Amino acid sequence: MSAPPSNPQNRAGSSPPAPGEPQALNSRALVAAQERREQELWRWCLLLLVLLAVALGAEFAQHLETLKLFTAALPLGVIALIAWLAVLVWRRRSSVARARRELVEAQSQQLAVAVGLPAAREFERLYYVIQRSQQGYRDLIDSFEDPVLAISLQGDILAANRRVIEVFGREFSQVVGHRLDEFVSEPTMAAATAALPRFEERRQWFGVLRVRLRPSGDLRFYDCVLHAVVRDGRTAGISCLARDVTEERQNEARFAELFNSLQEGVYFTTPEGEILDANPALVRMLGFTSREELMRKNAKELYLDPGVRDAESTMLEQQGKLAAREIVLRRKNGSTFTCLDSATLVRDSAGRAVRYQGTLVDISSRLEMERSLREQQEFARRLIDSFPDVIVVLDRERKFTFVSNRVREVLGLEPSDLIGVRYGPRAHPEDIPHLDALVEDILNGVKTNDTLEYRSRHKDGAWRMMRATAAPLADANGAVTGMVASLRDVTELNRLEQQVMQSEKLAAMGQMIAGVAHELNNPLTAILAVSDMLREHSEDPGHRRQLELMHQQARRAADIVQDLLSFARPPAPRKGRVQIAEVLRRALHLHEYSLRRNNVAVDFLPEKGIPDVLGDSNQLIQVFLNLVVNAEQAIREVRESGTIRVRMGRGAAGDAQVWASVQDDGPGVPAEILEKIFDPFFTTKRPGRGTGLGLSISMAIVREHGGEIRVQSAPGGGAVFLVTLPVADSVEEADAAMPPA
Repeated sequence: MSAPPSNPQNRAGSSPPAPGEPQALNSRALVAAQERREQELWRWCLLLLVLLAVALGAEFAQHLETLKLFTAALPLGVIALIAWLAVLVWRRRSSVARARRELVEAQSQQLAVAVGLPAAREFERLYYVIQRSQQGYRDLIDSFEDPVLAISLQGDILAANRRVIEVFGREFSQVVGHRLDEFVSEPTMAAATAALPRFEERRQWFGVLRVRLRPSGDLRFYDCVLHAVVRDGRTAGISCLARDVTEERQNEARFAELFNSLQEGVYFTTPEGEILDANPALVRMLGFTSREELMRKNAKELYLDPGVRDAESTMLEQQGKLAAREIVLRRKNGSTFTCLDSATLVRDSAGRAVRYQGTLVDISSRLEMERSLREQQEFARRLIDSFPDVIVVLDRERKFTFVSNRVREVLGLEPSDLIGVRYGPRAHPEDIPHLDALVEDILNGVKTNDTLEYRSRHKDGAWRMMRATAAPLADANGAVTGMVASLRDVTELNRLEQQVMQSEKLAAMGQMIAGVAHELNNPLTAILAVSDMLREHSEDPGHRRQLELMHQQARRAADIVQDLLSFARPPAPRKGRVQIAEVLRRALHLHEYSLRRNNVAVDFLPEKGIPDVLGDSNQLIQVFLNLVVNAEQAIREVRESGTIRVRMGRGAAGDAQVWASVQDDGPGVPAEILEKIFDPFFTTKRPGRGTGLGLSISMAIVREHGGEIRVQSAPGGGAVFLVTLPVADSVEEADAAMPPA
């Protein structure tokens, strides 16, 4: 039963509490201390309110001085209103404080009557302790980032922290006291009920739960720790701490999918070689039927050379990883294959090696392709090197990207001298426009192939005639990316073709000249005989001079006819062993007087040890005498004096030939007439100075001796005539080897 209510005056005037009432006094003291703090707070609030009202009134007064009287009294009204409100609030606060004191005192008296004064004080103390403990517990679980909840064995949610409320997306009042299956559809209550007996037996469980939320249907995974709440030896409920591992499980699923779908082999082994795991690609690569069968093997058994595994272990210990190391492994059936091994060493927190993990890439097919490609490239290289032509490739920028090795023999250059260089710097200036036109037509797709002959400068400075045959290079889409060309040195071929043409022309001309000379020879003989007879019998000096002139011109005509006959049908030479130095000396001696008279010096250096040639010395003297005369006349055309250089020598090693050259320092031979200079009746001399048959006859004589005669302009000016003749021994051996007729 409760004590009758008492008014505040009675509680205030009552006698002090007995000595056995410390806890009740403590409660009342706490209430009194709280009231004092509230009173002090209210005093400060009222003081601030009054100051605010005064400041507001002063501000209004400054702005309302010029207004009417009743308007100026407005700030005073505002201050009065604020003061009235403050008094009203203070009275209400005092009433509330008195009521709170009466309530506390009444509760204390009721407890004292019901359970006695000591028990009431203990209950009051426990009430405050429990209240503070519950608040601390709520604050603790709300501070967790992971969901924490307590549920009954029937599935009712008894308690939950802030994180659970956020996951369910509801208010706190909509979660606590409701059944768990209102918020999750998986796991089902039937499955939870079936597992409950085993949980009650162990009173704890931990593992990953698959949870599907209502109503969104989102699937999540939680790593849960469940403990039984035990009362009086029986399980009364379940406490749960869950960690969201959805992202980790998704990553694991993606990793497992990647692990199983990779085409490269993936492995995990211990440092001792025990295989911890392997993906399906590695199982197939090694020829095993299952992962378990492979894992029964030691990694060392898979190496063709087990020492390679030991070497890799040492490198991993030292460096921590391997990058694309080529190794040879053995399949289950004993066959071998090559692969690239990339591995990493994994250590524990103490720094001990616990695992090797890495990938294996089978490169057997790649190595076979590389070998086949190397063979094809080698075949192509040998094929290109065997071509007699120089093979070049140009890109769209007109630069060389490939030059075959044949360029060393043709132009004396290294392929590296031309790679990256734009075409044309070694071409003759007169031929560059034609070369440009060919390249542009090929690269622009105007022509699919074309041929051009142009002159290119050899490394030694000589000009070589090149025949270029070009075609475009296209990519997979058909776009022209460059051009390929073959360059053939046709200098000798053109010279031989010209010689053939020259020979045919000379043969036809010889037949004609022979007939004409034969027809002219008889009248000239008669003219010479009659003019000689008349000259002998004529006594008139004037007639004798005229007859002498006629006889000289007839003799000159007869000599020309004889030269024509010699050109048309040169007499068979009386061949014998001849020293080329002696032939040159006799030719210079025969023309010594004319050279000295015309201030033309001769620079003749005979070589010792030059082998003999097989030929007619008189005909050879005629050849060199003709060359010396031409040189003298060329010098006299441009200067009063000059020098003729006569040299001789032996051909290169293995070349059974000797050569002799006659060089002058005259005007030289223009390039446009080099091809015509050996034609019959072609001459650059003034009328009456030559017949144009000297060089033609000289060429016929040299060819009759199995040699050649060539001309070119000298670097310092003038012309150089080069005569080559076979060595006598080689000619005799060739004649001896010929079968008898």
